[in-house]
Amino acid sequence: MSGTVSATIEDMNTQIVQAVRVEDTMSSASAGMSDLSDEILLCILRHVPVCDLLTNVANVCQKLHTLCHDKSLLTKVRLSEEYLADDHLVRVILKQLANRVQCLSLNGCYWLSGSTMEYLSRCRGVTHLDVTGCRLTSICLSRLLSSLSLLKSLAFDVRPCFNSALLSSEAVDSLSRLTELRQTLFTPSYGVVPCCAQLRKLMLQFDIPDVTREGVGVSCQLMVGQSSVPHYEQLEEFTARLAPGEVNQTLLLLYLAVFSVHVPKHLRTFLVSIPGPNPAHWPAAPSLAQSLGERGDLVALQLPRSWLNHLSLKRALEGNSPKHLSFSRCPALWPQVFQSLLNGGVRDATQLVSLNLSGINHSPYSDCRSVEDQLVVGSVSQLAVACCHMKHLNLMHNHYHHEHPPGLGTEKHLCDSLAKFRHLRSLTLPACALSDGLNTHQVSLRSTAHSSLFQGLKKAPRVGIQNYKPDPEAPPPSDGTSGLSLLAAGCPHLETLEVMGSSFVSALPRLEPCSRANIELRGICAWARTIGDSHLAALEALPQLRRLTLAGLPGVLRGTGLIQLSQQCRDLRVLSLANLGSLKTMNYSCALLDAIKQCAQLQELRLEQPYLNANAAFFEALSCCSRLQRVCLISRSGTFDPSATEAFVEKSSELIMCHMLMGGTLVACRTLQKTLLERFSAKRPALSVVIYPLHHEDLPSVIRGIPLTLLDQITLFQSHVAQPPRLSPL
Repeated sequence: MSGTVSATIEDMNTQIVQAVRVEDTMSSASAGMSDLSDEILLCILRHVPVCDLLTNVANVCQKLHTLCHDKSLLTKVRLSEEYLADDHLVRVILKQLANRVQCLSLNGCYWLSGSTMEYLSRCRGVTHLDVTGCRLTSICLSRLLSSLSLLKSLAFDVRPCFNSALLSSEAVDSLSRLTELRQTLFTPSYGVVPCCAQLRKLMLQFDIPDVTREGVGVSCQLMVGQSSVPHYEQLEEFTARLAPGEVNQTLLLLYLAVFSVHVPKHLRTFLVSIPGPNPAHWPAAPSLAQSLGERGDLVALQLPRSWLNHLSLKRALEGNSPKHLSFSRCPALWPQVFQSLLNGGVRDATQLVSLNLSGINHSPYSDCRSVEDQLVVGSVSQLAVACCHMKHLNLMHNHYHHEHPPGLGTEKHLCDSLAKFRHLRSLTLPACALSDGLNTHQVSLRSTAHSSLFQGLKKAPRVGIQNYKPDPEAPPPSDGTSGLSLLAAGCPHLETLEVMGSSFVSALPRLEPCSRANIELRGICAWARTIGDSHLAALEALPQLRRLTLAGLPGVLRGTGLIQLSQQCRDLRVLSLANLGSLKTMNYSCALLDAIKQCAQLQELRLEQPYLNANAAFFEALSCCSRLQRVCLISRSGTFDPSATEAFVEKSSELIMCHMLMGGTLVACRTLQKTLLERFSAKRPALSVVIYPLHHEDLPSVIRGIPLTLLDQITLFQSHVAQPPRLSPL
């Protein structure tokens, strides 16, 4: 009897469970996606790429078809990251966008053909157009401008074949109504600037080599006979970013010639970035600074170090409330900068959002560095209080040497002062700024090890056996991460972090002139040598990190901190590592592979090490990053496995950039590059493959042939942190 009752109870329980499951299934089935309101569905569809939106999602049902063609989704469209979209698909998309799109960006779509660009003329309602990096001839540009009568903002490239005389009268008429223009100059030219009389924003990027591929020198005299540049009567924002080269500086001064006569009365943003140690002098800079100060509406300011002095800087900042300031490599101005920001030299310092003080107090390395040559903790603390809404700060190429261990002095660590920037999102620091100080015992050991008396008496280490023997009289070891812990506790929302040794210089030749202007003259800073694996592990306290750059850190031995870091920073998207540990051997290879396997969200990887072995194990670890889009390997004496490289590219379906500048023969590099392009270009129209010997004499010309949008991914770690946001039409 009892058995029958128990069986009945079990049957009842089973029926109840099944009924609950059926009810849950019915309720979940009845609450489908189609039952959501149109407002919610539109919010979801905003996160779908436009190509998938119009070619896939729109074909699911009639309701989604209607929503996918809603005006709110198709008014502003970016095709810049549609790397799998070939010419045919882009043409189909442009046909559907013709009567809806107003802001259209094809920035960096270098793989699209010129005939596809002709389809842009169908989008007659476009007011903002960005075709930077696209194949656009002068005739095609003329036809395009003639069709877009509502155009207000334009961004494009001025290439050697550009000829403004080919522009039709309708095109010139459209240009006369432009209010925003961004030109990337690859040849000495005024571009279309003379035709744009109503400009309010002018953004220029100069990337002209001093010598052509044929070895012929480039001269700005080619511009003789062109129309004169207008007087920028309505100009409010002027930005110019230069690549290294004398031609770029000469051309910039031609663009600025009008400012010597007349400064636009509405100008409130003036940003000029010139790399290298000797920026060309501009005599009109003091009058410009005075004019900006008189108006009281300055938003952003960046001038080369030779253009400013204490008085002109004071006049420019006085009475203003700027949001973006950059004083990179201006060591003579740093007292005035702090005085203006801390002592009422600006109207409202709380408005400051980004500040670039890279190299502002940099002087040649000395073991007896004075306080005047270093970052001052008290000044940084006051800066954190005065500029309480700061989001971006750049202190690269400076020094801070903390010689007061915790508890033994009144001076606080620099990181404690930096932790007061509660709203900080991006930060660039010199490596020595993270050090808690030098251990006197370590200093004595270092000096003894380098003594010339014992160079011939050192015993060769045995492979596989640990030679280190702890000194019983030595003080207990310390990881020296207390300063970094303070920083992580005060800035938990930090998304971008760059830590670089002051002596780091990239092996990539393109920006070598400007990088060598900032390196130390007498070797690596002793405080930077103390930054090691424990500091990398301490970065796990920053779980919101998205972009991490580590360069020139000789104290990193085994790389174990990378593993601990990657386990906690799960949302890391960009990782850049260069010259970690010893330059003769790459001791952190195993730890690096384990760390990479943990980076599931990684999209970009840049790795530079003199001796890098890109073997099958290396590429197998990279294959674990399913979202990887860009890989750049730089290694002068490195080796690579062609078959493993090919297998990696095959597995990484989202990979669109594979640049390997390493060792090996030219034949082997070209063979692998040809194989990858022939095999994968059909399915990946945007695939960019550059495999070339780093030591080859033709490398500079190869670099110049890479699309500029991709070139930013592989060039020197030049921090764009703390720079004002890019002023673009979109």
